[in-house]
Parts: sequence; structure tokens; C-alpha cells
Amino acid sequence: MSAVWAIVHELCPRCREGRVFQKPLFRGWLAVNEHCAVCGLKFEREQGYFVGAMYVSYALSILPALSLILLFWRIVGLAYDSSLFAAAAAYLPFAPYMTRLSRVIWIHIDQRFDPE
Repeated sequence: MSAVWAIVHELCPRCREGRVFQKPLFRGWLAVNEHCAVCGLKFEREQGYFVGAMYVSYALSILPALSLILLFWRIVGLAYDSSLFAAAAAYLPFAPYMTRLSRVIWIHIDQRFDPE
């Protein structure tokens, strides 16, 4: 199984079988398991571990946000400041998924460069 498949399905970076999150997206959207149920990998290594996920989230959000701004500004014809607010409102429903995705990507990056 590829790493991209494991990231999209929110699986452990080591065994690619255990679930990273305890519950589905809209039931407990940030409830990370302490350890992988299959291989025992500790997901949150230290306090503040997911600060790096904020950078991943920012990188993932730039292109969609800019695309929405340009869509509302150039194609729809809204004023620029109105386009900013419209893009923020249009992107807001995707924020929980992007937060979870960025955490999983961060765990995978961390395990790639600093395995236990």
C-alpha cells in the first residue's frame, strides 16, 4: 500500500493498517488515537507535536483559497474585499477535513525523517 493511500485513508505511517483517528470526521474530528492499534506507534510524541501540522495545513490551503478568491473576483465580478469574504465562506466547510489531513501528513513526514 502506498503512503498516499495511507494518508488519504488516515492510516498509520509505519504499518499502514491502524487508524490515526478514534472517530469519523464529524463525530470527533480531532480525537487522535494515542497509539496505533496494530503496531503500537505513538502518534503524538510530545506536547505541542501538531504545531508542525499548522504549516502543512497552511501549505494545503493556499492554492484552493487563492483559486476561490480569483474565481469570485475575476469570473463572478465581486469586489476584491467581497471576494475575500466569499472565498472564506466557501472554504470554511472544508476546514475540518484539511485539519485532519494535515495532521496525518505531519505524522507521515515526521516518521519518514525521524522514525522511532
